[in-house]
Amino acid sequence: MGRLMATTAMAICLASTLNWPSPALAQDAAGQVSAARSFNVPAQPLADALNAFGRQSGLQVTLAASVSRGVISKAVVGSYAPEEALALLLSGTGIEHRISGGRTAVIGTGATGSGGAMAPADGSTALDPISVFGNATGVGEIVISQKDLELRNPATIADVFRGEPGISVGSSLPMSQKVYVHGIEETNLAVTMDGGRQNNKVFHHNGTNLIDPSLLKAVRVDAGIAPADAGPGALGGAIAYETKDARDLLDGDGYGGFVSSSDNFNGKVFQTGLSAYGMQEGLEFLGYFNFAKGDEFKAGNGNIVEGTSTDLLSGLGKVAYEFESGDRFEISHERVYDDAPRPFRANTGFISGRPPWEPRVRDYTLDRQNTVFSYTDSTPEGWWDPTVVLAYSSTRLEIPIYPRPVAPSTVSVPYPGAGETGTFNGKFENKFSFDLGSITAGVDFYNDKAELEDPSDASTERARNVGIYAQARLEPWERTRLSFGVRGDQQWFIGTTDEKWDNAGFSGNVSGEYDLIEDLLTAKAGYSRVWAGVPLAENFIMNPRWNYGGGPDTSSASNYAFGLVAKHEGFTLEGSLFRTDIDNARTAKYAVARAIENHDVRSKGFELGAGYDWGDGYFKVKYANIDVSIDGKPADSDTGIYLAAPAGQFITLVAAHSFIDWGVTVGGDVEIALDNDDVAVGTPTLESYKVFNTFVEYQPPSHSNLTLRAEIKNVFDETYSERATYGQEFGTVTPLYEPGRSFILSAKATF
Repeated sequence: MGRLMATTAMAICLASTLNWPSPALAQDAAGQVSAARSFNVPAQPLADALNAFGRQSGLQVTLAASVSRGVISKAVVGSYAPEEALALLLSGTGIEHRISGGRTAVIGTGATGSGGAMAPADGSTALDPISVFGNATGVGEIVISQKDLELRNPATIADVFRGEPGISVGSSLPMSQKVYVHGIEETNLAVTMDGGRQNNKVFHHNGTNLIDPSLLKAVRVDAGIAPADAGPGALGGAIAYETKDARDLLDGDGYGGFVSSSDNFNGKVFQTGLSAYGMQEGLEFLGYFNFAKGDEFKAGNGNIVEGTSTDLLSGLGKVAYEFESGDRFEISHERVYDDAPRPFRANTGFISGRPPWEPRVRDYTLDRQNTVFSYTDSTPEGWWDPTVVLAYSSTRLEIPIYPRPVAPSTVSVPYPGAGETGTFNGKFENKFSFDLGSITAGVDFYNDKAELEDPSDASTERARNVGIYAQARLEPWERTRLSFGVRGDQQWFIGTTDEKWDNAGFSGNVSGEYDLIEDLLTAKAGYSRVWAGVPLAENFIMNPRWNYGGGPDTSSASNYAFGLVAKHEGFTLEGSLFRTDIDNARTAKYAVARAIENHDVRSKGFELGAGYDWGDGYFKVKYANIDVSIDGKPADSDTGIYLAAPAGQFITLVAAHSFIDWGVTVGGDVEIALDNDDVAVGTPTLESYKVFNTFVEYQPPSHSNLTLRAEIKNVFDETYSERATYGQEFGTVTPLYEPGRSFILSAKATF
């Protein structure tokens, strides 16, 4: 507490004495609209242009379908305030706009018969606010924007997805958290970070992508149906994480930075982040460093959860240069390092009946790195809008291994073991824009390697892949938007025995939207068939003596989705049906004969949602019913440890409101998981839980570069484990509980 007070005092001192212009990260809603940002939106059909504008501005955008037909936007390239960029994009179209509450861009005609339309000072006509429910535009697409992330203030990847009942995150420890989309584990999705492919399946009791969410700019999830340019291996969809650039934090040329601190009273976890960034005549840089230390936390039952202390270091560095010609080069490096005692199996509290020589906790060192080089053209022309990406990511885990004692001793003598999975990957693609829409075409590749460092079982598996793809996004007719694509992949797989297999396959997808009732009701539908080759095995179960027989089967999947969305004057209602069938999902085990074991996975269900956005605030409620099976039987978290998790029924509620004049924002969210009795015979019902979180945030109107926040997580001290956490359905397992009631105070000053 003393450390937090000291940091808060420093933050107030900085805000009071410097009083410099605040970056976009710390601006209030009005400031966000006036702050300059970097835009790169080529001339294209208006619906596509506004979709790109929404992503780059961080604003939610709603467009009346009746005004978009056949309209081509103006190109917007350079640094502008979002409202200026939007005005330029719409110039010459006769279409008016308004930004409501600093969060929503409302696009419509300038007709005077718009009910309660207000007349802005510039004489243009603005419509009453009508908002979208989230930022999704495609079937199964979820976009978590910069504004969403700022409101959630995520400390872990689980916080990033709060409010999305179709996405579960298992485990309470960041280093062992796994993301499940409609119950499908993330290694069956195409996951990227700043465009670089992630392939981090190291140990089944660890997470696959340890991410510090402090500088995430946006997250996009394609649940089920992913486009061809999302990358290879999108069996159950795709997740794309994007981090901030200096141009997201500054108004223009200049320098800035921030210091932030938080204190979580449950475990006495103290976290501090420091960042500096700048822009000058085409050169950009950003540096960020974060460290966190703390003790083990208490669960809702008041008991200490062993192995949950905090010892985390993370950092992000970016350098970019943009030439006068518009050619932009950027290189970034991100690293997250976790080093602390963890439960013997890091996503499990304890398993009774295990050998007595296994300790309850052991030391874990997890090191994840991601390096990305990219080239883009910030002044694209209609038929020339290239992107080049080269990336390398890796995850390394070091743990002591406890072998069976050698008789007559009953004491195990541990020895060090390490597993590392890395991928070198890249792509070259070009976006061709024309009157009806655009086509993105390109080639990509990856070279993956999984290696186990063990004195007796050192093993390596490798896979290389080259793919070619094209994805069209068109508006061919009035009230109709289509997306369809195809990709072909050639994979070369090398087993631990150095045996080699070549495989090839094709993937295709098609989805569309049709406005059944203009400005009111839209139908969405889509289908994809995905070929993913042979996935690498987990490092710590690899066996140099494996018998691959005739070779591993290749994995493939079919995805289906259908949805309806109704919008009217800030209200939104939506519903969707989905289904994913994965064939031959590999689940290799250590035994010699189990190298090519596989299973069939099915996820099906539906989601419902409703919301209302009044400009300065919003309310959303969602419901998801997800049924996951493996080989026709209810999924269990052991067989499905790298496939799928038991799911069930979830309800989420999210609300927030900003009192702009006072600089105060209040909000909260609720997650309710209902009982799930769709489990294997003899397995106990997965019990329900209800979790409430709330926060209040204050930005003094006179010092908008200072933010103070207080929040309470798990307000009613519920004792529970997230539904996707390993082992809850087994009587011998004490699951890894989530923290009980947690008071968190934080302060942040930007300059």
